[in-house]
Amino acid sequence: MASRRGSSRKWIQEAIKRPGEFTEKARRRGMTVAQFAEHVIRNPERYDTRTVRQAHLAKTLRKLARRRKKGSKRRKR
Repeated sequence: MASRRGSSRKWIQEAIKRPGEFTEKARRRGMTVAQFAEHVIRNPERYDTRTVRQAHLAKTLRKLARRRKKGSKRRKR
């Protein structure tokens, strides 16, 4: 089980093929990453497939970060 657990966390590193590209796209449009991700998800027909996938990944990573942050506060008690 331990090896599976370690490899399951590596999916994040493997999923990020072009680090910073989505952030750069957001900044060029004067938005935060979260704002741009929501905009892309609501209007997928305006963007290429790669950008839509990056938006979904950004949203997923943000949720994971929140859960980990929330969980770390509980563990400290």
